[in-house]
Amino acid sequence: MTENNERRVVSVIVKNEASSLSRITDLFSGRGYNITSLTVAPIPDSEYSRLTIVTSGSVRVIEQITKQLHKLIPVLRVYEHADMVEKEMAMIKIPMNENLSDINALCEAYNGKIVNAGENTVIAMVADEPKRVDNFLSAIKRYNPKEIVRSGAVALER
Repeated sequence: MTENNERRVVSVIVKNEASSLSRITDLFSGRGYNITSLTVAPIPDSEYSRLTIVTSGSVRVIEQITKQLHKLIPVLRVYEHADMVEKEMAMIKIPMNENLSDINALCEAYNGKIVNAGENTVIAMVADEPKRVDNFLSAIKRYNPKEIVRSGAVALER
């Protein structure tokens, strides 16, 4: 019987110090676990940071990762999200000669908008669930994007 490799989102609260991120990524790479997405930011008004890690694996693999994370010195708390709100952001640079009203309408359908306009390009931004960002990026291809930048996931349990 093979185990299901499913997408998982894990949040880790760590002491905001230089070695924290390195220790966590070393744990993943040392055990052959892949990190699909990693977002790190300080928690306001504290000495801690939140890492949101997207990975994949069976329930057993995720349990192993969680146990190993708890053993690391700078780790305060580990959450494996079940019921969560998850968002990603993407920014897209599009040539100015494309139809801006159509681009803006598409962006609005995915919780976004045009955020900057230059002489030759516009930059659009969307922030939505990862699957919806995937759908937006597929749809925006018809407007000949010059560059696409995508953030990692952020998540909070409900």
